[in-house]
Amino acid sequence: MKKQYKVSGMSCNGCRTKVENTLNELHGIKAEVSLEQEQANIESHHEIDTLTLQKALLQKGNYILQEVVTKADGSQEILPPVEVSEEDLYQQEIPEGMADKAGKYFCPMLCEGDKVYDTNVGCPVCGMNLEQIPAPKIEKTVYYCPMLCEGDKTYDEPGNCPKCGMNLIAKTILIEEPEDTTYTDMLKKLRISVAFTIPVFILAMGTMIPGDPIGQVIPHHINNYLQLILTIPVVYACWMFFTRAWTSFKTWNLNMFSLIGLGAMAGLLFSIIALFFPNLFPDDFKGEHGIHLYFESVAVILTLVLVGQVMEAKAHSRTNSAIKELLKLAPSEATLITDTGEETIALEQIVKGNKLRVKPGEKIPVDGQIIEGHSNIDESMISGEPIPVDKSKGDQVVAGTINGNSTFVMIAEKVGDETLLAQIIEMVNSASRSRAPIQKLADKVAKYFVPIVVLIAITTFFLWKIWGPEPRLAYAFVNALAVLIIACPCALGLATPMSIMVGVGKGAQNGILIKNAEALETANKIDVLVTDKTGTLTEGKPSIEKIVSLSPSYTEEELLFLTASLNQNSEHALALSFIKKAKQQQLELSAVKFFNNITGKGIQGIVNKKRLSLGNIALMDTVQASVSIEIKKAVEKEQKLGKTISYIAEGNEIIGYTVLFDKIKESSKKAVQQLQQMGIEVVMITGDNPNTAKAVADELHITHFLAEAMPEDKLQEIKKLQESGKIVAMAGDGINDAPALAQANVGISMGTGTDVAIESTEITLLKGDLIGIPKAVQLSHGVMTNIKQNLFFAFIYNSVGIPIAAGLLYPIFGIVLSPMIAALAMSFSSVSVITNSLRLKNLKL
Repeated sequence: MKKQYKVSGMSCNGCRTKVENTLNELHGIKAEVSLEQEQANIESHHEIDTLTLQKALLQKGNYILQEVVTKADGSQEILPPVEVSEEDLYQQEIPEGMADKAGKYFCPMLCEGDKVYDTNVGCPVCGMNLEQIPAPKIEKTVYYCPMLCEGDKTYDEPGNCPKCGMNLIAKTILIEEPEDTTYTDMLKKLRISVAFTIPVFILAMGTMIPGDPIGQVIPHHINNYLQLILTIPVVYACWMFFTRAWTSFKTWNLNMFSLIGLGAMAGLLFSIIALFFPNLFPDDFKGEHGIHLYFESVAVILTLVLVGQVMEAKAHSRTNSAIKELLKLAPSEATLITDTGEETIALEQIVKGNKLRVKPGEKIPVDGQIIEGHSNIDESMISGEPIPVDKSKGDQVVAGTINGNSTFVMIAEKVGDETLLAQIIEMVNSASRSRAPIQKLADKVAKYFVPIVVLIAITTFFLWKIWGPEPRLAYAFVNALAVLIIACPCALGLATPMSIMVGVGKGAQNGILIKNAEALETANKIDVLVTDKTGTLTEGKPSIEKIVSLSPSYTEEELLFLTASLNQNSEHALALSFIKKAKQQQLELSAVKFFNNITGKGIQGIVNKKRLSLGNIALMDTVQASVSIEIKKAVEKEQKLGKTISYIAEGNEIIGYTVLFDKIKESSKKAVQQLQQMGIEVVMITGDNPNTAKAVADELHITHFLAEAMPEDKLQEIKKLQESGKIVAMAGDGINDAPALAQANVGISMGTGTDVAIESTEITLLKGDLIGIPKAVQLSHGVMTNIKQNLFFAFIYNSVGIPIAAGLLYPIFGIVLSPMIAALAMSFSSVSVITNSLRLKNLKL
């Protein structure tokens, strides 16, 4: 497809190049731009949207695009430019390759590859709910008059108010993409279905109550019409199931919805025909109150299936939530240093080479390098380690990390999608899209079961119509319907959801939060558990292991008192360890005077007239405190175990040192041992140094570990394991773990961890205790066994009942299975499934 456009606003060849490059960056478009003719010739493999082209150009400059249309007589007409709203203009850009797919829906099982849909119509192949490709919210800076001379009017550029002349004031506004409402919409439909299904069920089952109290109040012929009226809203709320069933038959991609739609529609049509035209049916099928209707079966089947769909939609919504949690890490504004001073600019206005000032407590806006000043940076979102890192001139800083208590100047080196934070966001998004859920056993069986049932029903109809007794058509219809009713997957639809619901409740009682059914199914098959160290195997908080006194003048308690008092004015994470330890021993701290924080070395101050220094060997050199060979050997021994050492000096004499360590959780060793006994290999991947990693791995008897790993390293390691055929579970608690958690077959987060880690996982251990993983695996084994038992109950009745419903016993015994008996058999199979599922409550974990 080729089109021609007039381009206004180009003044030089640089403008021409910018316009041409901008258009060619759009997905599926090839453009050639001429400066002399002010013309753009565009070729694409899909329909060209002028609004999309104009929006892209306005984001690069004031370039106006007008389509040139050639008329039948050969003359050309230039169409007026399209209008672009602010919301369209500042819509979030989507990563390359997805520019034309943001906000659209795809099948999470990738049944049709990268094919997308405009609405959540359900996958035509597998019938699952579609998942939306997220286009996260963005922020935009606009300017307004403080006197509100023109009401709410805003301007894109700073300046003066055209009416009163006052300086315009900047403010940040949010532009959000419409959220995926699949879950909320289904929840509303479920409420409608439940509200109408309950009275239908009561009205239909009332005749089974001794004395028939309902029949004494509501006559049976009125009762039947009430059931029809109450069933209509349920059918309307669940109409998507019939749509999916029709699609599955039309494309011959038979699935669970094929049976659900066919059985429910057959029951509905039979009941309506029997209600309005009862004389079409033989007397043998008429009871005391006429022909038995199946409105309650239709309503119950549809409502139960909808329950499962709501659970599925809830699970899919976590992907967008995880990305939104990541987006919160990025600040909306930054302080730009210019030749004339400083000004606050929006994050999207930062370009490479900008000098930015980062104040204490602020989030670092982009990736770059410190060129002036120093500070402690909380990089836990990247490394997962709780101890802030000392940064000074020449050191690299990362977007989203948090500045400590000092101001520094940085130069922007990576902006926009180039930052590490943006890459982590894209990794979470990509990993979530690329991982296909495990195909349910019920769906696999249904693939073959559906055509067999349909074939049997059709065969039954024609056999009865040709050789059956009079009235042949009625007998043919009733027996064919009996086949569909008894084969209708009420129990089959319950087999998995019931076990999952009971299993999820059992898990919650044991501190295991399970977010979707696939997690339980996949946990039953895991071969490898990849686990983070800090906050997962360890407590995630540096603590004082011991204080060693090197002077007879001081006891360990006195050194703790002095160091804790000295740390009162420090905001370093290590300072909390000293203060916490002192509180545990109920020590009353003294005031500190002349406190000094020496970046990269430690702290100094005067406590009880003693000039104290607490820090590393560099600080000891500064105060000229010599370290003996014996002390060095003792310290090196601790450091080889991955522990942090802080020397304590009074004046220029070393009086002791502290050993700080992130303790291993008491339950970690037991959990690792249990997993290994289950045949699950445990691999530790951490951002910590090799010494600490080895110490933890040795103590926990973990053979394989990877140290100093960045988020992408964890992700790649999991991909390698998966490529080798392993089913991988990942346990972590930090933002740095989010991409790996999303990529793993089963993501497991600590309830004490970050929100994004929890949102990126299928299983959360609410108590933050690794011992929950063996319990989750045991629960998975129990649930999967229970599901297979349920499927047996679901199909055994069909295997026996379908031939009888088709009339197998009629030639010998003259027995014809009434649809009412077929419905009773179907109900009995459902009761068996429910009863068996409830046994999971007694599962020992």
